[in-house]
Amino acid sequence: MRLRIALLSLLAPLALWAALPLASPAQDAERAAQLERRIDSARERVERRLGTERALRGDVRSYSERIDRLEDRIGELRGRQQVLEADLAGKESELAEIQDELRRERARLARLRNRLVEARQALATRLVELYKAGDQDLLTVVLNADGFAELIERGEFLQRISEADREVIEVVRRAREDAKRTEARLDKLEERQQELVTEVRVRRDQVADTKGELIGTRVGAQRTRQGKENALEEVRGERVELEEDLEAMEAEQEKIERRLMQTAGGGPIRQGSGDFIWPTNGAFTSPFGQRWGRLHAGIDIAAPTGTAIRAADSGKVVLMAPTGGYGNYTCVAHGGSLSTCYAHQSSFATSVGANVRKGQVIGRVGNTGNSTGAHLHFEVRINGTPRDPMGYL
Repeated sequence: MRLRIALLSLLAPLALWAALPLASPAQDAERAAQLERRIDSARERVERRLGTERALRGDVRSYSERIDRLEDRIGELRGRQQVLEADLAGKESELAEIQDELRRERARLARLRNRLVEARQALATRLVELYKAGDQDLLTVVLNADGFAELIERGEFLQRISEADREVIEVVRRAREDAKRTEARLDKLEERQQELVTEVRVRRDQVADTKGELIGTRVGAQRTRQGKENALEEVRGERVELEEDLEAMEAEQEKIERRLMQTAGGGPIRQGSGDFIWPTNGAFTSPFGQRWGRLHAGIDIAAPTGTAIRAADSGKVVLMAPTGGYGNYTCVAHGGSLSTCYAHQSSFATSVGANVRKGQVIGRVGNTGNSTGAHLHFEVRINGTPRDPMGYL
């Protein structure tokens, strides 16, 4: 909205001029000069917005590529997570089978321990009977044993009891050993189970954290990209509005220039306060001096293409040729070290070596070289060094 209001303020004078009766050539030249300044300003703003558009398009592409890379990375992590979860499921199944087996072994161990208690009671009863029978050697063996576990391992004891008693003791011994091995296996399996569960849980948490971070980054990148796209659309809209209004100003300028072309002979010679005449009839638009970080070596006078350019003083044409950013360029030597130069001409009207008089037409205003619109760039030089022309006009 602010941009539209600013542009309307620029275009308002155009509508007013269109409603006014035809102006004099001098007034038209002044209007053309004002329009040229507005057109230059509008063109600069269009170029700035085009530059902003290019930068924003680059940002959008960069964020789109970044999001694509994040999507690929997230896909890799999802695949890795699936592998880990499948491995975890396999380990959990294996552990479930082992745990079932351990439960069976524990039940078997409980039964064996019950049998052991019964065997111990039976053996105790038997020992009492043997003692009453007067077997002093067997009693000595029993008394010297360090507990029941050591007793059933002593060969002397086993030799002195009956075969039935030995069978019971052998069953008990095997059950006890089997129970120890089962308990050891159980401890290792439970330890391994805990290790696997912890390892998989850590890995799963790592994958989840990484995926969450990447998804958060992706969301941030998407939001940033959307913001860049919105800004790009806004700048593009402003640029289109500027271009439309620029076309309107250029059309109005063209109308004025067509009227001025009817007086393209340049009109009456304009005498300044100095020794030189003004080289063309038009609007003064830019002074001598520093501009955009460099010396602007002359003054600019805006006038329609084809307007006559006159020699500011009598002299000899020493240069007349296309010359870099000056475009079509003419220099006239006025004697001694003084010379005048005329740039951006649309055409020449003299020749190198020709003697010209003050006020003689030597060319036509144009827009050649580094120029943003029809105008005359006029220079005064002493020994080739630029001087401010306003001191001579």
